[in-house]
Amino acid sequence: MRTVTFVGVDVGGTKVAAGLVDASGGIFSHQRVPMISNASPQEGLDAVLSAIAQVLADGAVVSGIGICAPGPLDPKTGIILNPPNLPCWRNFPLAKLVQQKYRMPVKVDNDANAAALAEARWGAGRGYRNVFYATIGTGIGTGIVMDDRIYHGRTGAAGEGGHLSIDYRGPICRCGKPGCIEILASGTALARRANERIAAGTKSSILDLAGGNLAAITGEIIGKASEAGDSLAREILTETTEMLALWLSNMIDLLDPDVIVFGGGAAALLLPFFDSLRERVPQFAVNPRASEVPIVEARYHAESGIAGGAALCA
Repeated sequence: MRTVTFVGVDVGGTKVAAGLVDASGGIFSHQRVPMISNASPQEGLDAVLSAIAQVLADGAVVSGIGICAPGPLDPKTGIILNPPNLPCWRNFPLAKLVQQKYRMPVKVDNDANAAALAEARWGAGRGYRNVFYATIGTGIGTGIVMDDRIYHGRTGAAGEGGHLSIDYRGPICRCGKPGCIEILASGTALARRANERIAAGTKSSILDLAGGNLAAITGEIIGKASEAGDSLAREILTETTEMLALWLSNMIDLLDPDVIVFGGGAAALLLPFFDSLRERVPQFAVNPRASEVPIVEARYHAESGIAGGAALCA
């Protein structure tokens, strides 16, 4: 039997993923179960406990359990407050209940915060003191790690960089603010912009790749079209790069991080534009040494929640 150190758990609206994580951040023994997010609080808890039980089924010895969950939540108490994606839990003491079952330390934190910590300890941010992490997917999540600690702020709610506005006249984000970077540059935003322009008459292979269905357009399809030379796809990704550059320049001027780490599916689409991103960020920033901040791809992508959960206990 291979001795492991931690269990990392990633709770989402439709699934719970869990894995065993060693002291160097290596992940193995993956398990995945459905999350019953619209049922009772107990059924939601049972899904988490089932995933943990499956990764511990071979008798692995672990030192702690770390759980990533959507916010809002209280990382100090491990209480899930009122996440939109998990309506089964309201003021739910997740850490306490899991600890009662397994009798070992249990930590709970926002998924982006935990993923940031995993990247800082084991991933692309290793060796840097201050790390700014962004994951770009359906939405945009961020985490701030300073001196190997997540920066939570006064109430535990810090790090919501995806809801920093760069345009007060921009579209209204689901958080209620205008012009958040999430409503402008997430994978969902890419698909929306492509949909709108094609519906307005712009010709593009994006629609062909989506099977002629505007509603089926995704960020991944836009990325494939861009690789094939589609002008609309490249235009959308270029615009997105410009918006992200402005946003990141704000983060550098505010935090002065040692490194910026990008994860998430939409971030992978933007890899061909990273050179442009690195060039534009210092042009927007006030910080005269902004060009010294590396912008790098994350180690963990789909497994960032499992790694992040384990990092909370490391």
